[in-house]
Amino acid sequence: MDQVISADGTTIAYTTQGAGPALVLVNTTMDDHHGLDATAAALAGDFTVVGYDRRGVGRSGAGGPYAPEREIEDLAAVIQAAGGSAALAAGSGGCGLVLAAATGLGAAVTGIYLFEPPFIVDDSRPPVPADWVEQVAALVAADRRGDAVELFMTRVVGVPAEYIGPMKADPSWETMAGYAHTLGHDGQILAGTQDGTPLPTDRWNVSQTAVVAVGEQSEPFFHTGAKALVTQLPNGRYETLPGLDHSAFWTAPDAVAASMVTALRTAPSHGPNG
Repeated sequence: MDQVISADGTTIAYTTQGAGPALVLVNTTMDDHHGLDATAAALAGDFTVVGYDRRGVGRSGAGGPYAPEREIEDLAAVIQAAGGSAALAAGSGGCGLVLAAATGLGAAVTGIYLFEPPFIVDDSRPPVPADWVEQVAALVAADRRGDAVELFMTRVVGVPAEYIGPMKADPSWETMAGYAHTLGHDGQILAGTQDGTPLPTDRWNVSQTAVVAVGEQSEPFFHTGAKALVTQLPNGRYETLPGLDHSAFWTAPDAVAASMVTALRTAPSHGPNG
């Protein structure tokens, strides 16, 4: 992997493949860039695809005390290394960082693609616990990383308790536990968007081309949250992907890549300040 130095001196590792306009794939926390390897490969015929390890994950440094602003600076450094401008794409929890970066980085972000941002804007599912980020941090501090992952999966993601045993038996559980210290990162970025009330109207200023996609078979709250977000995006569009559910961003790379290519390949090269 190549490396770039973020504004606070933290080393951020990234990899590049393909040819065409730059597109940076943004992971959720608890996952390094390899989580989107199949999606990156499916996009490489149309884009120069950049994958990177978010701070505290994989080969990237952790830096000092965490703040969402540092992650925007990390993306700015990665985009600069990719040529100075790029589209951004993410699924689930990573969508909050993409929205924040598109707002903060202006013309450096040419367009965005969001797959199922986990916004809870009504009573279509229970809100997440208001203090879950603090609870997870306390468990990690007590070296109860597996318990932190379990809390996140059951209380935030909404995984039924009876599924946790089989999940723990899978090798991926240990990987997630190893990255449990990053669980609250997306939680801080998404604060105020998962409590069952309307989305904040003063958080994002995104005039770039934006597609918010949801799998046809996904839970209703993903659809209502996506539609609510699109009303705040002047160049936003809501899209339903037939036959897919929330896992598709990772498990159906060809279908998601095809949607992404249509959304971003012809995106105009301008942002809020461009």
